[in-house]
Amino acid sequence: MVNGTPGVFDNRVVFGQSAAFSGPAQELGINMNLGIMAAFEEANRNGGVHGRILALETRDDVYEPEAAITNTQALINDEQVFALIGAVGTPTSRSATPVAADAGIPYVAPFTGAGFLRNDDWDNIVNLRASYAQETEEMVERLTTDLGITRIAVMFQDDSFGRAGYNGALAAMERRGMELVATGVYTRNTTAVKSGLLDLQLGNPEAVIIIGAYQPVAALISWARHIGFDPIFMTVSFVGSNALADELGSGGEGVYVTQVIPFPTDLSIPVVASFTAALAAYDPEAEPGFVSLEGYIAGRLAIAGLEACGAELTRDCFLENILGAGQFDIDGFAVDFGAEDDRAVDNQGSDAVFLTVIDANGTYQSAASMGEVNP
Repeated sequence: MVNGTPGVFDNRVVFGQSAAFSGPAQELGINMNLGIMAAFEEANRNGGVHGRILALETRDDVYEPEAAITNTQALINDEQVFALIGAVGTPTSRSATPVAADAGIPYVAPFTGAGFLRNDDWDNIVNLRASYAQETEEMVERLTTDLGITRIAVMFQDDSFGRAGYNGALAAMERRGMELVATGVYTRNTTAVKSGLLDLQLGNPEAVIIIGAYQPVAALISWARHIGFDPIFMTVSFVGSNALADELGSGGEGVYVTQVIPFPTDLSIPVVASFTAALAAYDPEAEPGFVSLEGYIAGRLAIAGLEACGAELTRDCFLENILGAGQFDIDGFAVDFGAEDDRAVDNQGSDAVFLTVIDANGTYQSAASMGEVNP
Protein backbone atom coordinates (compact mmCIF):
# COMPACT_ATOMS: atom_id res chain seq x y z
CA MET A 1 0.00 0.00 0.00
CA VAL A 2 1.08 3.57 -0.70
CA ASN A 3 0.88 5.99 2.27
CA GLY A 4 -0.93 3.26 4.19
CA THR A 5 -4.05 3.71 2.02
CA PRO A 6 -5.85 0.41 1.33
CA GLY A 7 -6.23 -0.48 -2.32
CA VAL A 8 -3.51 1.91 -3.50
CA PHE A 9 -0.31 0.36 -4.81
CA ASP A 10 2.59 1.63 -6.88
CA ASN A 11 1.09 0.18 -10.05
CA ARG A 12 -2.67 -0.12 -9.43
CA VAL A 13 -5.76 1.14 -7.58
CA VAL A 14 -8.33 -1.47 -6.55
CA PHE A 15 -12.07 -0.71 -6.35
CA GLY A 16 -14.82 -3.05 -5.14
CA GLN A 17 -18.38 -3.69 -6.31
CA SER A 18 -21.11 -5.68 -4.60
CA ALA A 19 -24.11 -5.98 -6.91
CA ALA A 20 -26.66 -8.41 -8.33
CA PHE A 21 -24.87 -10.66 -10.82
CA SER A 22 -27.44 -13.45 -10.56
CA GLY A 23 -31.18 -13.64 -9.82
CA PRO A 24 -34.08 -11.51 -11.08
CA ALA A 25 -32.10 -8.24 -10.98
CA GLN A 26 -28.88 -9.59 -12.50
CA GLU A 27 -29.00 -7.47 -15.66
CA LEU A 28 -28.62 -4.37 -13.50
CA GLY A 29 -25.43 -5.52 -11.81
CA ILE A 30 -24.00 -7.01 -15.00
CA ASN A 31 -24.53 -3.80 -16.95
CA MET A 32 -23.32 -1.44 -14.22
CA ASN A 33 -20.16 -3.56 -14.09
CA LEU A 34 -19.90 -3.51 -17.88
CA GLY A 35 -19.96 0.29 -17.98
CA ILE A 36 -17.53 0.75 -15.09
CA MET A 37 -15.08 -1.69 -16.65
CA ALA A 38 -15.37 0.02 -20.03
CA ALA A 39 -14.33 3.29 -18.35
CA PHE A 40 -11.55 1.66 -16.32
CA GLU A 41 -10.11 -0.21 -19.31
CA GLU A 42 -10.27 2.96 -21.40
CA ALA A 43 -8.06 4.63 -18.79
CA ASN A 44 -5.82 1.57 -18.52
CA ARG A 45 -5.16 1.53 -22.29
CA ASN A 46 -3.77 5.04 -21.81
CA GLY A 47 -1.48 4.03 -18.96
CA GLY A 48 -3.95 4.22 -16.10
CA VAL A 49 -4.19 7.18 -13.74
CA HIS A 50 -0.85 8.64 -12.63
CA GLY A 51 0.77 5.38 -13.68
CA ARG A 52 -1.67 3.16 -11.80
CA ILE A 53 -3.89 0.60 -13.52
CA LEU A 54 -7.51 0.50 -12.31
CA ALA A 55 -8.85 -2.83 -11.06
CA LEU A 56 -12.32 -3.88 -9.88
CA GLU A 57 -13.07 -6.72 -7.45
CA THR A 58 -16.68 -7.95 -7.61
CA ARG A 59 -19.04 -9.89 -5.35
CA ASP A 60 -22.57 -11.12 -6.14
CA ASP A 61 -25.20 -10.08 -3.57
CA VAL A 62 -28.20 -11.34 -5.62
CA TYR A 63 -29.95 -8.07 -4.65
CA GLU A 64 -30.28 -9.24 -1.03
CA PRO A 65 -29.32 -7.01 1.94
CA GLU A 66 -27.65 -9.73 4.03
CA ALA A 67 -25.34 -10.71 1.18
CA ALA A 68 -24.52 -7.05 0.57
CA ILE A 69 -23.27 -6.73 4.16
CA THR A 70 -21.11 -9.85 3.88
CA ASN A 71 -19.72 -8.76 0.51
CA THR A 72 -18.96 -5.24 1.68
CA GLN A 73 -17.11 -6.54 4.71
CA ALA A 74 -15.11 -8.92 2.52
CA LEU A 75 -14.22 -6.23 0.00
CA ILE A 76 -13.08 -3.88 2.76
CA ASN A 77 -11.34 -6.32 5.09
CA ASP A 78 -10.15 -9.12 2.82
CA GLU A 79 -9.63 -7.42 -0.54
CA GLN A 80 -8.59 -4.10 1.05
CA VAL A 81 -10.20 -2.06 -1.74
CA PHE A 82 -9.70 1.68 -2.05
CA ALA A 83 -13.37 2.51 -2.67
CA LEU A 84 -16.72 0.88 -3.41
CA ILE A 85 -18.48 1.69 -6.67
CA GLY A 86 -21.64 0.77 -8.57
CA ALA A 87 -23.72 -0.91 -5.89
CA VAL A 88 -27.19 -1.87 -7.13
CA GLY A 89 -30.33 -1.19 -5.16
CA THR A 90 -31.81 0.55 -2.13
CA PRO A 91 -32.16 -2.40 0.30
CA THR A 92 -28.61 -3.53 -0.41
CA SER A 93 -27.21 -0.01 -0.08
CA ARG A 94 -29.15 0.56 3.14
CA SER A 95 -27.37 -2.47 4.59
CA ALA A 96 -23.93 -1.79 3.12
CA THR A 97 -23.56 1.95 3.75
CA PRO A 98 -23.13 1.74 7.55
CA VAL A 99 -20.35 -0.81 7.01
CA ALA A 100 -18.68 1.49 4.49
CA ALA A 101 -19.08 4.55 6.73
CA ASP A 102 -17.54 2.77 9.71
CA ALA A 103 -14.53 1.92 7.55
CA GLY A 104 -14.29 5.45 6.13
CA ILE A 105 -14.40 4.08 2.59
CA PRO A 106 -15.88 6.03 -0.35
CA TYR A 107 -19.23 4.68 -1.60
CA VAL A 108 -19.46 5.90 -5.18
CA ALA A 109 -22.40 6.07 -7.61
CA PRO A 110 -24.82 3.49 -6.23
CA PHE A 111 -27.51 2.58 -8.76
CA THR A 112 -30.40 3.89 -6.67
CA GLY A 113 -32.21 7.18 -6.14
CA ALA A 114 -33.09 6.53 -2.49
CA GLY A 115 -33.42 9.63 -0.36
CA PHE A 116 -31.49 8.29 2.65
CA LEU A 117 -28.29 8.22 0.57
CA ARG A 118 -28.63 11.97 0.11
CA ASN A 119 -28.78 12.88 3.82
CA ASP A 120 -26.32 15.45 5.15
CA ASP A 121 -25.01 12.96 7.70
CA TRP A 122 -22.94 11.03 5.15
CA ASP A 123 -19.43 12.23 4.33
CA ASN A 124 -18.35 9.21 2.24
CA ILE A 125 -21.24 8.77 -0.24
CA VAL A 126 -21.09 10.13 -3.79
CA ASN A 127 -24.40 9.98 -5.67
CA LEU A 128 -24.31 10.42 -9.42
CA ARG A 129 -27.99 10.22 -10.37
CA ALA A 130 -31.18 12.11 -9.59
CA SER A 131 -33.39 10.87 -6.75
CA TYR A 132 -36.54 8.77 -6.91
CA ALA A 133 -38.42 11.77 -5.51
CA GLN A 134 -37.34 13.74 -8.58
CA GLU A 135 -38.33 10.90 -10.91
CA THR A 136 -41.78 10.45 -9.41
CA GLU A 137 -42.34 14.22 -9.38
CA GLU A 138 -41.67 14.22 -13.12
CA MET A 139 -44.13 11.36 -13.61
CA VAL A 140 -46.96 13.01 -11.71
CA GLU A 141 -46.27 16.39 -13.32
CA ARG A 142 -46.42 14.92 -16.81
CA LEU A 143 -49.52 12.83 -16.14
CA THR A 144 -51.47 15.71 -14.65
CA THR A 145 -50.21 18.49 -16.96
CA ASP A 146 -49.98 16.68 -20.30
CA LEU A 147 -53.03 14.45 -19.95
CA GLY A 148 -55.12 15.91 -17.12
CA ILE A 149 -55.08 12.56 -15.32
CA THR A 150 -56.35 12.53 -11.74
CA ARG A 151 -56.71 8.82 -10.93
CA ILE A 152 -53.20 7.50 -10.21
CA ALA A 153 -52.19 4.28 -8.42
CA VAL A 154 -48.82 2.91 -7.30
CA MET A 155 -47.45 -0.64 -7.35
CA PHE A 156 -44.24 -1.04 -5.38
CA GLN A 157 -41.68 -3.56 -4.21
CA ASP A 158 -42.29 -4.23 -0.52
CA ASP A 159 -38.98 -2.96 0.88
CA SER A 160 -37.01 0.25 1.33
CA PHE A 161 -36.64 0.75 -2.43
CA GLY A 162 -40.33 0.40 -3.11
CA ARG A 163 -41.26 2.63 -0.20
CA ALA A 164 -38.82 5.32 -1.36
CA GLY A 165 -40.57 5.46 -4.72
CA TYR A 166 -44.02 5.17 -3.17
CA ASN A 167 -43.31 8.03 -0.77
CA GLY A 168 -42.02 10.15 -3.67
CA ALA A 169 -45.20 9.57 -5.66
CA LEU A 170 -47.36 10.19 -2.60
CA ALA A 171 -45.60 13.49 -1.89
CA ALA A 172 -45.96 14.59 -5.51
CA MET A 173 -49.69 13.86 -5.33
CA GLU A 174 -50.09 15.68 -2.02
CA ARG A 175 -48.40 18.78 -3.44
CA ARG A 176 -51.24 18.87 -5.95
CA GLY A 177 -53.99 18.21 -3.42
CA MET A 178 -54.51 14.69 -4.80
CA GLU A 179 -54.65 11.19 -3.32
CA LEU A 180 -53.68 7.82 -4.73
CA VAL A 181 -56.68 5.74 -5.76
CA ALA A 182 -54.99 2.39 -5.05
CA THR A 183 -51.74 0.74 -4.01
CA GLY A 184 -50.33 -2.73 -4.59
CA VAL A 185 -47.19 -4.47 -3.35
CA TYR A 186 -45.04 -7.46 -4.28
CA THR A 187 -42.10 -9.23 -2.60
CA ARG A 188 -38.53 -8.43 -3.69
CA ASN A 189 -36.83 -10.98 -5.98
CA THR A 190 -40.18 -12.52 -6.97
CA THR A 191 -42.71 -12.00 -9.73
CA ALA A 192 -45.64 -12.56 -7.34
CA VAL A 193 -47.63 -9.60 -8.62
CA LYS A 194 -51.15 -10.97 -9.10
CA SER A 195 -52.47 -10.03 -5.66
CA GLY A 196 -51.13 -6.49 -6.06
CA LEU A 197 -52.66 -6.32 -9.53
CA LEU A 198 -56.10 -7.08 -8.08
CA ASP A 199 -55.63 -4.30 -5.52
CA LEU A 200 -54.81 -1.86 -8.32
CA GLN A 201 -57.89 -2.82 -10.31
CA LEU A 202 -60.15 -1.95 -7.40
CA GLY A 203 -59.11 1.70 -7.70
CA ASN A 204 -59.84 1.90 -11.45
CA PRO A 205 -56.75 4.08 -12.09
CA GLU A 206 -56.01 5.92 -15.31
CA ALA A 207 -52.28 5.53 -14.68
CA VAL A 208 -50.11 3.22 -12.55
CA ILE A 209 -46.64 4.16 -11.31
CA ILE A 210 -44.56 1.02 -10.71
CA ILE A 211 -41.52 0.96 -8.42
CA GLY A 212 -39.67 -2.27 -9.11
CA ALA A 213 -37.07 -4.24 -11.07
CA TYR A 214 -37.58 -5.35 -14.66
CA GLN A 215 -38.88 -8.91 -14.19
CA PRO A 216 -41.76 -8.18 -11.77
CA VAL A 217 -42.59 -4.93 -13.59
CA ALA A 218 -42.83 -6.81 -16.88
CA ALA A 219 -44.90 -9.55 -15.24
CA LEU A 220 -47.36 -6.99 -13.85
CA ILE A 221 -47.80 -5.18 -17.16
CA SER A 222 -48.14 -8.43 -19.10
CA TRP A 223 -50.75 -9.85 -16.72
CA ALA A 224 -52.64 -6.57 -16.62
CA ARG A 225 -52.93 -6.38 -20.38
CA HIS A 226 -53.81 -10.07 -20.57
CA ILE A 227 -56.89 -9.48 -18.41
CA GLY A 228 -57.85 -6.25 -20.17
CA PHE A 229 -56.62 -3.84 -17.50
CA ASP A 230 -54.75 -1.23 -19.51
CA PRO A 231 -54.01 2.08 -17.77
CA ILE A 232 -50.87 4.08 -18.58
CA PHE A 233 -47.89 2.32 -16.98
CA MET A 234 -44.87 4.31 -15.80
CA THR A 235 -41.76 3.13 -13.97
CA VAL A 236 -38.50 4.57 -12.63
CA SER A 237 -35.03 4.25 -14.14
CA PHE A 238 -33.95 1.55 -11.67
CA VAL A 239 -36.13 -0.88 -13.61
CA GLY A 240 -33.32 -1.44 -16.11
CA SER A 241 -34.79 0.03 -19.28
CA ASN A 242 -33.26 -2.27 -21.87
CA ALA A 243 -33.96 -5.38 -19.80
CA LEU A 244 -37.58 -4.27 -19.33
CA ALA A 245 -38.08 -3.77 -23.08
CA ASP A 246 -36.61 -7.22 -23.72
CA GLU A 247 -38.88 -8.83 -21.11
CA LEU A 248 -42.00 -7.15 -22.48
CA GLY A 249 -41.25 -7.82 -26.13
CA SER A 250 -44.15 -6.80 -28.36
CA GLY A 251 -46.20 -5.93 -25.26
CA GLY A 252 -44.00 -3.02 -24.28
CA GLU A 253 -45.44 -0.37 -26.54
CA GLY A 254 -46.63 2.68 -24.62
CA VAL A 255 -44.82 1.91 -21.35
CA TYR A 256 -43.11 5.00 -19.92
CA VAL A 257 -39.77 5.04 -18.07
CA THR A 258 -38.07 8.02 -16.45
CA GLN A 259 -34.36 8.28 -17.22
CA VAL A 260 -31.54 10.01 -15.37
CA ILE A 261 -28.84 9.81 -18.04
CA PRO A 262 -28.82 10.51 -21.81
CA PHE A 263 -29.92 8.11 -24.53
CA PRO A 264 -27.07 5.58 -24.90
CA THR A 265 -27.38 5.76 -28.69
CA ASP A 266 -27.26 9.56 -29.08
CA LEU A 267 -23.74 9.94 -30.45
CA SER A 268 -24.17 13.71 -30.70
CA ILE A 269 -23.54 13.81 -26.94
CA PRO A 270 -19.77 13.57 -26.34
CA VAL A 271 -20.01 11.28 -23.28
CA VAL A 272 -22.21 8.85 -25.23
CA ALA A 273 -19.75 8.80 -28.11
CA SER A 274 -16.92 8.15 -25.65
CA PHE A 275 -18.96 5.42 -23.96
CA THR A 276 -19.80 3.71 -27.24
CA ALA A 277 -16.15 3.62 -28.29
CA ALA A 278 -14.98 2.44 -24.87
CA LEU A 279 -17.64 -0.28 -24.73
CA ALA A 280 -16.77 -1.54 -28.21
CA ALA A 281 -13.10 -1.74 -27.22
CA TYR A 282 -13.85 -3.55 -23.98
CA ASP A 283 -16.60 -5.91 -25.21
CA PRO A 284 -17.34 -5.77 -28.96
CA GLU A 285 -20.46 -7.93 -28.50
CA ALA A 286 -22.07 -5.67 -25.89
CA GLU A 287 -25.05 -3.49 -26.80
CA PRO A 288 -25.06 0.05 -25.36
CA GLY A 289 -27.78 0.56 -22.75
CA PHE A 290 -28.97 3.04 -20.15
CA VAL A 291 -27.54 1.05 -17.22
CA SER A 292 -24.14 0.42 -18.79
CA LEU A 293 -23.92 4.11 -19.75
CA GLU A 294 -24.61 5.03 -16.13
CA GLY A 295 -21.86 2.62 -15.09
CA TYR A 296 -19.48 4.23 -17.57
CA ILE A 297 -20.23 7.74 -16.26
CA ALA A 298 -19.75 6.43 -12.71
CA GLY A 299 -16.36 5.06 -13.73
CA ARG A 300 -15.43 8.35 -15.36
CA LEU A 301 -16.48 10.22 -12.21
CA ALA A 302 -14.20 8.01 -10.11
CA ILE A 303 -11.36 8.54 -12.58
CA ALA A 304 -11.81 12.32 -12.33
CA GLY A 305 -11.40 12.07 -8.56
CA LEU A 306 -8.25 9.98 -8.92
CA GLU A 307 -6.74 12.35 -11.49
CA ALA A 308 -7.32 15.39 -9.28
CA CYS A 309 -5.40 13.83 -6.39
CA GLY A 310 -2.15 13.30 -8.27
CA ALA A 311 0.24 10.54 -7.30
CA GLU A 312 -0.32 10.97 -3.54
CA LEU A 313 -3.71 9.30 -3.50
CA THR A 314 -5.80 9.05 -0.32
CA ARG A 315 -9.47 8.45 0.32
CA ASP A 316 -9.91 11.91 1.84
CA CYS A 317 -8.33 13.55 -1.20
CA PHE A 318 -10.51 11.47 -3.53
CA LEU A 319 -13.74 12.47 -1.79
CA GLU A 320 -12.71 16.10 -1.47
CA ASN A 321 -11.93 16.34 -5.17
CA ILE A 322 -15.36 15.02 -6.11
CA LEU A 323 -17.70 16.41 -3.46
CA GLY A 324 -15.77 19.64 -3.17
CA ALA A 325 -15.28 20.12 -6.90
CA GLY A 326 -18.41 22.17 -7.45
CA GLN A 327 -19.64 22.12 -11.05
CA PHE A 328 -17.79 20.19 -13.74
CA ASP A 329 -18.68 17.94 -16.63
CA ILE A 330 -17.82 14.50 -17.95
CA ASP A 331 -17.69 14.92 -21.72
CA GLY A 332 -20.77 17.12 -21.65
CA PHE A 333 -22.63 15.34 -18.83
CA ALA A 334 -22.92 18.02 -16.15
CA VAL A 335 -22.47 17.22 -12.48
CA ASP A 336 -22.65 19.71 -9.65
CA PHE A 337 -21.82 18.93 -6.04
CA GLY A 338 -22.13 22.54 -4.94
CA ALA A 339 -24.08 22.92 -1.69
CA GLU A 340 -27.52 24.49 -1.87
CA ASP A 341 -30.19 25.61 0.62
CA ASP A 342 -27.70 25.95 3.49
CA ARG A 343 -26.74 22.30 3.25
CA ALA A 344 -23.22 21.48 4.40
CA VAL A 345 -22.76 19.00 1.55
CA ASP A 346 -24.58 18.20 -1.68
CA ASN A 347 -23.55 14.65 -2.47
CA GLN A 348 -25.74 14.28 -5.58
CA GLY A 349 -24.10 15.28 -8.83
CA SER A 350 -26.98 15.30 -11.31
CA ASP A 351 -30.62 16.40 -11.14
CA ALA A 352 -31.41 15.39 -14.72
CA VAL A 353 -34.71 13.53 -15.25
CA PHE A 354 -36.58 13.02 -18.50
CA LEU A 355 -39.38 10.79 -19.71
CA THR A 356 -39.11 8.08 -22.37
CA VAL A 357 -41.60 5.67 -23.90
CA ILE A 358 -41.23 2.27 -25.57
CA ASP A 359 -42.38 2.35 -29.19
CA ALA A 360 -43.85 -0.39 -31.40
CA ASN A 361 -40.33 -1.60 -32.26
CA GLY A 362 -39.37 -2.08 -28.62
CA THR A 363 -37.01 0.89 -28.58
CA TYR A 364 -37.11 4.00 -26.41
CA GLN A 365 -38.19 7.40 -27.65
CA SER A 366 -38.24 10.73 -25.85
CA ALA A 367 -41.74 11.51 -24.57
CA ALA A 368 -41.55 15.23 -25.29
CA SER A 369 -45.32 15.40 -24.99
CA MET A 370 -47.34 12.53 -23.58
CA GLY A 371 -50.36 13.87 -25.41
CA GLU A 372 -48.72 12.99 -28.74
CA VAL A 373 -48.43 9.33 -27.69
CA ASN A 374 -51.70 8.98 -25.80
CA PRO A 375 -54.07 11.57 -27.33
